[in-house]
Amino acid sequence: MVRTWFEPEEAEEFEAAKDLLIRRCVTWAEEHGHPVDDLLLSAAVDARHESRDGRLAYWDGASIRFFLLRYVPCKVTAGREELDLAPEVLCTYLRYLDVTGLRDPRGVTFADAREIIADARAEYAAALDDPTLRGVATFWAHTALGQGVDLTVPRAFERFKRPFPQLPVYLPPASELMEAAARSRTVQRLVTLADWVGKDGRALTDAGNLHLADALEVSALLGTGEDRLGVRGAADLPQLNLLLAWAKKLRLTRTSKGRLLRVAKAASLLGDPEALWRRAFEVLPELGRVVTVPVETWRSQPVLAEIFDEILPDVLDSMYGLDEMPVVRLEETVWLACQEYFDLDQEEERLRDLWRRESARDLGRMLEVLSDLGAVELTRGPADPLYVSDLDHDDQPLPPDAVERLRAALAEPGLPLVRLIPLGVRGVRDRLLAEGRDAPLVGELATAPPAELLGVVAQHYPPEDAVAELQGWLARPGQDLEMLLQAVRDCPFRTRVGAMLRVLADLLPEGRLFHDLRHDPVLGPAVWTQLIDAGKMQPEALSERENLLLGAENFLSVLELAGPEGLVDQLKRMGGGDAYEFVKAVLASGHPDVVGLRELRELVAEPLRRTARRRLRLVPTRPPGARGRRRRR
Repeated sequence: MVRTWFEPEEAEEFEAAKDLLIRRCVTWAEEHGHPVDDLLLSAAVDARHESRDGRLAYWDGASIRFFLLRYVPCKVTAGREELDLAPEVLCTYLRYLDVTGLRDPRGVTFADAREIIADARAEYAAALDDPTLRGVATFWAHTALGQGVDLTVPRAFERFKRPFPQLPVYLPPASELMEAAARSRTVQRLVTLADWVGKDGRALTDAGNLHLADALEVSALLGTGEDRLGVRGAADLPQLNLLLAWAKKLRLTRTSKGRLLRVAKAASLLGDPEALWRRAFEVLPELGRVVTVPVETWRSQPVLAEIFDEILPDVLDSMYGLDEMPVVRLEETVWLACQEYFDLDQEEERLRDLWRRESARDLGRMLEVLSDLGAVELTRGPADPLYVSDLDHDDQPLPPDAVERLRAALAEPGLPLVRLIPLGVRGVRDRLLAEGRDAPLVGELATAPPAELLGVVAQHYPPEDAVAELQGWLARPGQDLEMLLQAVRDCPFRTRVGAMLRVLADLLPEGRLFHDLRHDPVLGPAVWTQLIDAGKMQPEALSERENLLLGAENFLSVLELAGPEGLVDQLKRMGGGDAYEFVKAVLASGHPDVVGLRELRELVAEPLRRTARRRLRLVPTRPPGARGRRRRR
């Protein structure tokens, strides 16, 4: 199909799609009198391809401003007169995505995009005049910093590059999420702690800790069980210390003049369990030094304490969109990351094993904290066979010793398992979206325009999730299957038509859609292609005219995927000197794709015709009237 998302290594496929988009957009813009420029269109497509999510047709306010205020000033080399056209050209491109149904509906509407572009016009002119923005290295540094990437941290820039795409996820209604937040053990404990501190506060020791009696009292109220421990001071109560640090980070409490005080302005947050949960989840990566537990070694901090803010998001991302995951699998991944950060290759094996077990223990503590918060569920059971078969892959990133440990551990029947539950899924998804990543949610396209809905699910959704999204869309009043079919008929790209039909075919009982559409005057050729590819129809069953339409469908699809040169080469290999005649016949087929046929005529047929004429001049022929004359003896 005409894809609008490509892996970074799919260079040829991306370039072919970019050429098609630019070629079609330029033609459309010139026909409708909109300003257009090939170089600036190419820059707009490249800007989205090089982004965190890589979606060519997804544009929101941030990506529009980024393109105008960073990408063009930093990366596009052209005369000032041409650069001044960038806002208008971007507007033309976004209008084209909208009218052709290519727009990703999760971005802004065209009307909103036009306003955003207009508002950025003055800043754009200033950005063009700013000499500090010039240069590719400067561009990437500005881009990374703009995404909150600390370039002083090891591997920070690598983490900024394109991440793996995420699978669609499901979430319950908002009311259920609100109730789950109110049931969160951590949320309840933070509210209890703030109430216990009270407006008058609690006295602190010279070291800044609660007095032991107060610490035991509030531990009993919080239900942590630490009030029954025989400790010598409040500093020896890790769960209480975590909650105290969490409350300070959330600005629920503060310290002043030797007392722990409740912050008056926190009343609204304390009264909204869902908002409190969201904020508690957001700040958790900053609490690594109180989540991890020190041990008696020569290291001043636990291994995970120093990289907790990096490891926690990675762990959550690993669980996102999956069912129960064996905790031991996460332990090996975390340990591998620790070795990359701290370069432990030269250390003694005894210390390496100690640190590995230490990181596993602190990972367990991290998961317990997430469980109390209500972000994950911890259970026990057998590992999914997927995690065993995954160890046999040739591109296995884990070292041999880790693979052997996993083989032994995954054979156990009662393994600790972990999975994200709805609040955790939503929390991770919110962070992914804030980072500019694609994180599909089944149900978010329920009101999307039909063409845009089909384009997104055809490209980004597995079949089962695509069906669920389409069923949700059809359940809305006023939205039906005929609207979806009409969107397919209106699509100006043949490969996209085929992908849309495949998605709709999964929605209906086996073969029903294609059976109903075999004689559709617009979709018929695409349907025949699908049936022949599936072995459910033979070309011989088609009439001569239908075979010409089928040929046109195939030629136009190759034109979109391989470009004019690719189709010309293929036709020459197939037909030799008769290639032009093939195309000429197809052009007279009456195929409904008017735009595609025009490109086929101008970009393919004409070059073939010129080549055929040159070849004919070199071939000996009979003189006029020679046919039928007798040769003299």
